[in-house]
Amino acid sequence: MESSSFLTVNDEQIDLSQVVKYLQVSGKLNQFISDILRQHIIESELEIRDDIDISTGLIEQTIIDYRLKNQLTDPQIFQEWLKNNGTDYATFLASVTFSFKLEKLKSLIAEPKLSEYFIERKIYLDRVVLSRIMVDNRELAEELHTQIEEGSSFEQLAKEYSLADERVFNGMMGPLSRGSLPDMLRAAVDAVNLGQLIGPIELEGRFSLFRLENILPASLENIQLKQSLQNELFERWIGEKIQNLTVKLQVS
Repeated sequence: MESSSFLTVNDEQIDLSQVVKYLQVSGKLNQFISDILRQHIIESELEIRDDIDISTGLIEQTIIDYRLKNQLTDPQIFQEWLKNNGTDYATFLASVTFSFKLEKLKSLIAEPKLSEYFIERKIYLDRVVLSRIMVDNRELAEELHTQIEEGSSFEQLAKEYSLADERVFNGMMGPLSRGSLPDMLRAAVDAVNLGQLIGPIELEGRFSLFRLENILPASLENIQLKQSLQNELFERWIGEKIQNLTVKLQVS
């Protein structure tokens, strides 16, 4: 195919073949092509589906809200903003419309597999809150366990003896993915009730006492989590579609 002008810089034309060379040299060509294929797949899917209907009123209200939020209610200021961002109103409208259609498409693609995928991923989505005292030897860990059982403060002993960074927070660790815990610790966590001690458990040459503070089970009622899983399923679908494409780069 004939080389076509892609950009003009200081009256110098840069054709598409030169653009491709620039991308190759910078190591960004594969990502550039991947982005094009991704958009092509989405646009093609939107064209053939008849179950994605976004109301004009919703789109118009979204644009009004955006202009209010960004102080773009004045028509002249809004036009200047569009120009400064290299777009026009028709393109801006198309972009807003596309974003709504994309979210609807994600939901439709993911919905049939969402429950099964959630169950598959649940071990990693459930979180637990633990407190920890980590020391160098088992004897000290067992002694501390005895002291706590006899009424000593876990928090105070964590401050005094723990080698872990969270000692400054009384041994309290942040929420941890249940699936990311070492097998031995996860099994122990699953066997105790809130507030109970675990250990000592040897991990990476050190000995730790844990206390189970809270369990934070994942749920599809969590809108943010549901959206995250939908995105993962959608990207998996996109990846499968790309793998089945026959792609040829044709630039003179």
